[in-house]
Amino acid sequence: MKCPKCGSENCQIITSTHTEGKDFSASKGCCGWLLAGPVGVLCGFCTKGKQTYSESYWVCNTCGKKWKV
Repeated sequence: MKCPKCGSENCQIITSTHTEGKDFSASKGCCGWLLAGPVGVLCGFCTKGKQTYSESYWVCNTCGKKWKV
């Protein structure tokens, strides 16, 4: 792969990964406890949960330019 900025072939592919969200919502668990007792604590798990996203892109080792695959 050639760099679109400098034309160098000294490039590599990089994959970055990030996560969003949470596993348990304490506020939903407390509200569930108040409304439905011990079983209501399970409402805390009624969230979207953790989502993992990964993105791949090329990086030129000569000039530092990044571009999508």
